[in-house]
Amino acid sequence: MSRTVVVIGGGYGGSAVAKVLDATADVILVDPRDAFVNSAGSLRGLAQPDWAGNMFFPFDTLLARGTVIRGRAASVDPGGVTLASGLRVEADHMVLATGSSYAYPAKPVAESVAEALDHLRTTHKELIGADRVLIVGAGPVGLELAGEIKEVWPHKDVTIVDPSEQLLPGFLPEVREDLHHQLDELDVQLRLRTRLAAPPVTEPGQLGAFTVSTTAGDEITADIWFRAHGVHVNSAYLADGLLTARTPSGLVPVTETLNVHGYDHIYAIGDITDVAEPKMAGNAMRHAEVVAQNISARLAGEETTATYQPLPDPMILLPLGPRGGVGQLPGPDGPTGVPRTTVAEYKGADLFTGRFAELFGIAGKDKDHA
Repeated sequence: MSRTVVVIGGGYGGSAVAKVLDATADVILVDPRDAFVNSAGSLRGLAQPDWAGNMFFPFDTLLARGTVIRGRAASVDPGGVTLASGLRVEADHMVLATGSSYAYPAKPVAESVAEALDHLRTTHKELIGADRVLIVGAGPVGLELAGEIKEVWPHKDVTIVDPSEQLLPGFLPEVREDLHHQLDELDVQLRLRTRLAAPPVTEPGQLGAFTVSTTAGDEITADIWFRAHGVHVNSAYLADGLLTARTPSGLVPVTETLNVHGYDHIYAIGDITDVAEPKMAGNAMRHAEVVAQNISARLAGEETTATYQPLPDPMILLPLGPRGGVGQLPGPDGPTGVPRTTVAEYKGADLFTGRFAELFGIAGKDKDHA
């Protein structure tokens, strides 16, 4: 059987599936960036730019046999992918793994490491001069950003605004209570059940004092603000309909084997799938395991039997800086909350840097932080 596997997107899921299949298939990984980005580290990279180099891992260390093509998908059809450059890449098997975009600084917008680091350093300098910080959005991104800012500048005033009734809806009450307690410890001000009546006059990440009103009738004065909401699915290359129809929100319908509907040789993983679960890096990597098993089976002439089922309960590891945070993990009797020490051990201390150093074959080696 033909063995060319084209993986479109080198994020969490795409890099993981490409790595597994590299030993047995002719893997071609397509991504517009010059390195893998562990975006979980972006907020720490903003607060601590000397640390920011830890976010990036060169694609040239990921695959021993395969090929990496730097380019952006413009169109996909059952036979392969056409890049924005005009290059055509034929495929026997394909994995769509283009993920999603998010407001900076949670995910860098630059496609080169040098430019992404320059953006973080520039915004860091703006943040240094701000005594009062406004974060719009109290989801995991906004909360993590508050924690990273407080770790470096404990005396800055940080306010988070969100229209939600509560933090982390759907998680255990004790997890939410612990989160409130730690935010109180950090002196982070929460304004829930309200939203801004109009956005600030300055751009996000730009230093400049402003006052905004909320729909609750309050006023907030700050020196800088950040947007911490708004996910955009990266599936525009499917808009021509040559491969599949997308949902109204741009998601790709998949089967329980993570095949794109109508195709036994094309898969989708990660944030672009219509799987009913939170869009998280951990879930994308779980998708990658299923797809790697199924493509390996096809290459061996066997039936594809691996299926994907979302976890029955939500899970999270939400750091508030390197030492704090809350978590909820699966347990034998259902979900269970974990203490801040566990969150720090598994994620907060290094934000998975060690895990990706191993994936990219540079564990134990000096990493260039510049």
